[in-house]
Amino acid sequence: MSITTIVLLIIVGLAAGFLSGLIGIGGGVIIVPALVLFLGFTQKAAQGTSLGILLLPVGVLAVLQYYKQGYINVNYVLIVALAFVVGGFLGSKLALGLSDEKMKKIFAIIMMLIAIKMLFFDRSKPTTPIKSTNIQQSGTQ
Repeated sequence: MSITTIVLLIIVGLAAGFLSGLIGIGGGVIIVPALVLFLGFTQKAAQGTSLGILLLPVGVLAVLQYYKQGYINVNYVLIVALAFVVGGFLGSKLALGLSDEKMKKIFAIIMMLIAIKMLFFDRSKPTTPIKSTNIQQSGTQ
């Protein structure tokens, strides 16, 4: 592995970690495109590498900061994490059967749809912490 590759990987990791802590993104939005564009990974290799990175507890310090401020509902995290495992398995089975070209297009379309929704269709949400012990979502009691 060359020095240039190591430096690029460090920059990608720092950017993904910083943006993950700042606005909750990193893996798919930062790491996958960076590996494809700057390091010449195939779409599948970039996705697999990103998942390998996320498998380790890379966000533990950021999570602790948010937890200390009351912004993490542990019960929700556990439910979504378990569903994520099942979804990840099913998604990977499908992805590995598709070409890299199709995967790039699917990835790009999903990113565009998310961006359009966030730019034009998101409503303002309350900015107060959701205390782990007493969570009330609008519409649910």
